[in-house]
Amino acid sequence: MNVATPTRWTTVAEAGLDELVTLRRAIHAEPELGLHCPRTTEKLKAALAGLPLQISDSQSTSGFIARLDGARPGRTVLLRGDMDALPIVEETGLDFASHLHGQMHACGHDAHSAMLASAARILCGRRDEFAGTILFMFQPGEEGMHGARYMIDEGLLDDPAPEAAFALHVFPNALPGGTIACRPGAMLASADKVGAMISGKGGHAAMPHDAIDPVPIACEAVVALQSYIARRTTFTDPAILSITKISAGSAHNVIPDDVELLGTMRTLSTKMRQALGEAFERIVTKIAEAHGASAGAWIEEGYPPTINDPRAVAMVRQLTAEEFGEAAYFDMPAPIMGAEDFSYVLQKVPGAMAFLGVAPPGSDAAERAPLHNPSMMVDEAVLPRGVAMHCAFAMRFLERGWE
Repeated sequence: MNVATPTRWTTVAEAGLDELVTLRRAIHAEPELGLHCPRTTEKLKAALAGLPLQISDSQSTSGFIARLDGARPGRTVLLRGDMDALPIVEETGLDFASHLHGQMHACGHDAHSAMLASAARILCGRRDEFAGTILFMFQPGEEGMHGARYMIDEGLLDDPAPEAAFALHVFPNALPGGTIACRPGAMLASADKVGAMISGKGGHAAMPHDAIDPVPIACEAVVALQSYIARRTTFTDPAILSITKISAGSAHNVIPDDVELLGTMRTLSTKMRQALGEAFERIVTKIAEAHGASAGAWIEEGYPPTINDPRAVAMVRQLTAEEFGEAAYFDMPAPIMGAEDFSYVLQKVPGAMAFLGVAPPGSDAAERAPLHNPSMMVDEAVLPRGVAMHCAFAMRFLERGWE
């Protein structure tokens, strides 16, 4: 039996649409935040109950790995679905909208984990047809909580170690529904939090000469940081540095002692990430020093850049064409400066993340609510395409490797 026959996976995935939608809606109605999503984990394990899977639970999160061994030893491939939600008040008006005020699946992780569970059910039914091992990684804490890193540090990806990895992320706007988008190399940016405290000498606002006012010093530092981005970074290795919060003062006629800066730093390479971090600290501290003030700068490292292996992207492109036609694949011309903790997996394992367009047919995708928006919605009719891509990627790699 040829497990890689074109359209096979789509047909099987579409047959399970009702079950897929039921699971996705149940997860959507009870969103959970952070590293511990016990109700979501319970729903996913219930969906996988009775299947020939070995479950390995994370000890520091509610995530788990479901392992499926084929009929014979062979390669190992990993498929990932995240499960946590966002602290957002839902405004979709859906019948299955969040029951928990201030928590919402506004990034599609309900769809991601439900698609992965559906793929697991399908592939379990074909375990006698393939050699090798498939690891289904159900992971919480993607939204800034480093869930993938925790699971990796626990050794959950070590035995057996995957040789290829694949993940999908829904995209509600900018992509037509059902489209698969990907690109080799940098797909998403690193995301580091930056901050600084500029300390001067407070005083009366009517007598600034008796003080060292940190407010204009902070403003000068912000402008200098933007000048660095504009004049010292190259378009071939872009970077973003946004100061999003400036906090100071208590009254209109009092010069404060301190000003706090807070922002985000985004890059697409390790080299630029290091250079920009050093520049941030240097510019803030030296400008403060030039005015007789002092400053302390800090950087809280977030996710590294998400780097797709060209071989995996070529596989995604080919499988998309086989399953849905060549027009269904979109080669992204540039990275997106958002971030993803699947980047930790791709640091360890060659692979790729791809986007799945989930705008309804006939709608203008660009007009749809984006990710992390209280009105973000998913066209559930295209979710079987995500299931099919999980199945196709896993089976193609187990059969042929990186051919």
